[in-house]
Amino acid sequence: MTKRTESLRVRMILSYVAVVFVGVITVLVATSILAPAFLHDHIVLMEGIAAPGTGQAAIDDFEQGIFIGFGQALFISAILSTIAALIVGILASNRFLRPIDDIRRATRRLASGAYSERINPPPEAELAALAQDVNALAQTLEDTEQERLRLISEVAHELRTPLATIKGYMEGLVDGVFPASDEVFIATGREAARLERLAADLSELSRVEERATDLHYEPLDVGDIATEVANRLEPQFNTKGVALRVGPMPPLPALVDKDRMAQVFTNIIGNALSYTPEGGIVEITGTVIDHHIAISITDTGRGLAGQQLDTVFDRFYRADRSTPGGAGIGLTIARSLVHAQRGTIIATSPGHDQGTTFTITLPTTSS
Repeated sequence: MTKRTESLRVRMILSYVAVVFVGVITVLVATSILAPAFLHDHIVLMEGIAAPGTGQAAIDDFEQGIFIGFGQALFISAILSTIAALIVGILASNRFLRPIDDIRRATRRLASGAYSERINPPPEAELAALAQDVNALAQTLEDTEQERLRLISEVAHELRTPLATIKGYMEGLVDGVFPASDEVFIATGREAARLERLAADLSELSRVEERATDLHYEPLDVGDIATEVANRLEPQFNTKGVALRVGPMPPLPALVDKDRMAQVFTNIIGNALSYTPEGGIVEITGTVIDHHIAISITDTGRGLAGQQLDTVFDRFYRADRSTPGGAGIGLTIARSLVHAQRGTIIATSPGHDQGTTFTITLPTTSS
């Protein structure tokens, strides 16, 4: 395979020189073909007017002298034109390639981890579009890096509390501060289970977001899945004193993975239970709208406001960390699983202390 070593700058300069060279050759060819006849006729006319009877030899010498002088002038002009083309080519190539060099330097800095690097768009439309694309890439990389750092910080935060608790109990047992009682072992086991649950949630989230989860689609009534999950979680609602209602629903046929949809409903209904106080209500309703089914889980809990309606699906986000609950990954997993099944999920709320509604929309089997 031939290695290409020619630079764009050299090619641009050579293109300017080539244009001048072609122009000079064209002038030479046209001059050699057309000029003799034009010049001879003009000299004969001038000889008849100004100096009648001038010999043919004198006319020939005169013509030859003119041609020699014209050729010399044309040769010098060709040299000067070539030099001018080289100068213009160098200046033009530098002007044209400077933004490309800036983009190359910026991409190298991006590759080295300087994700805050940005390029000032040049005046040329095409190069400006390229610079904007590189800036968009840099912004995406910067956001991804910030998300990675935030994820590491949040994972560390979630790990710190149970690890500190386990360490405290172990040190207390070793130092004899705590007796080796069942209560200590139960508390230690509870924190270990919390760590295990966090690791499982992170592993599940990673598989879902990387689309590594196998989905087995089948036509099912999604309302039946939601009702089944509600019946399974009802004892937890009874323990907390929160009412769980499943409203009458029409058939809600959709092509879904049963286990994954059950996981979605478990996460959302469980989240509603966590943020609904004693005496509150969680209600599940469903409807069919324009070849889509929609299932809503509405609670009378603390509610959401403004930007929280979007960030509630972010990893490790918890609207109220003082409320007992998971690590804040459940809704993230639910959203990813719904999207993987060609659906959408949104959160709506009138405001704080006015409850929240999570609505899942999926295409029907007929769409």
